Amino acid sequence: MKKQAIGFFLRMGLALVAATQLPAQPAIGDVYTLSNQSTGNAVVAFHRAANGALTFAGTYPTGGSGMGTGNDPLGSQGAVALDRGGRLLFAVNAGSNDVSAFAAGRDGLELLNVVSSRGTMPVSVAVRGDLVYVLNAGGTPNVAGFTIDHRGNQLVPLPGSERVLSGGAAAKPAEVSFSRDGDFLMVTEKGTQTIDTYLVGDRGYLTGPISNHSSGATPFGFEFTHRDVAIVSEAGASALSSYRVSENGDLQPISGSVTNGQGAVCWAVVTNDGRFAYTINAATATISSYRVSPAGVLSLLNAVAASTGAGSVPTDAALSPDSRYLYVRAGGAGQVQGFRVGVDGSLTAAGAAGGVPAGSQGLAVR
Repeated sequence: MKKQAIGFFLRMGLALVAATQLPAQPAIGDVYTLSNQSTGNAVVAFHRAANGALTFAGTYPTGGSGMGTGNDPLGSQGAVALDRGGRLLFAVNAGSNDVSAFAAGRDGLELLNVVSSRGTMPVSVAVRGDLVYVLNAGGTPNVAGFTIDHRGNQLVPLPGSERVLSGGAAAKPAEVSFSRDGDFLMVTEKGTQTIDTYLVGDRGYLTGPISNHSSGATPFGFEFTHRDVAIVSEAGASALSSYRVSENGDLQPISGSVTNGQGAVCWAVVTNDGRFAYTINAATATISSYRVSPAGVLSLLNAVAASTGAGSVPTDAALSPDSRYLYVRAGGAGQVQGFRVGVDGSLTAAGAAGGVPAGSQGLAVR
């Protein structure tokens, strides 16, 4: 009996050891951010597992330079972006005034080409099909268009596509992005409390800008829902607003400045089903959640849906393609943090990965 008992406990011990030494879950995708260093910009990559966990995957030079000092040196959302299939990655080089295109695959990133941004200090990039637009925030701010040449998946300038912003030199723009159907391009101007919209023509050329007054001060990050409702964060108002884009490009307010009581409410993302929106609040190191009705009406769900930790200064954010995980770049902690998104919009911490240098910028997930 004693030998049997010893054998039983020995087998149980070996099983417990084996259970604690199970291999890490295989990667199902990747998370990307920019080092944004003035000595040489690079994409910092992390593998992500099915449970949301991140592991460092490597760094990939962009062939350009950034301008990274502080926690949010570019003052933007969308400094790095993926095409819809997650096969091409585009990154801004704010210090060298150019844009880099990468092929994204399981084996890492491959630099395809680097082209002039056709302006000064590119801070945000938008992709829709074969069309790419870059937002230049320096000098006299503008947007400039490019097409994707699929023979080599390289970025090619769209001649004569540059368009100014309505606020001119005072604009201090934050983000450029397409509507879900690609009919409109939108830019937020932090300096003028203005949101610019442009109509996108069949050949990719823009008509505009159409100047729209923001509901609250300092419109910053935004994202469109599947109904072409724009959800916009307001850093000055500590709020989130929603708008419907009319056929002529005018913004029609739906919910104006729904406040959350947090600080530096600058970045905004929306789940694929359009039911929930999240703001990243740098000054209070929190994430706020909102419910979005089918008509685009906003209601505050939880002012503090999650915290990223004292001194973490959370900034950029991106959702996984299935919207099951939210990732946030916590610049003050040198991390990318992950959160599981519940069916009710709640957030649960899913781990973090370090290795993100000070001054980094942007976030994209595939």
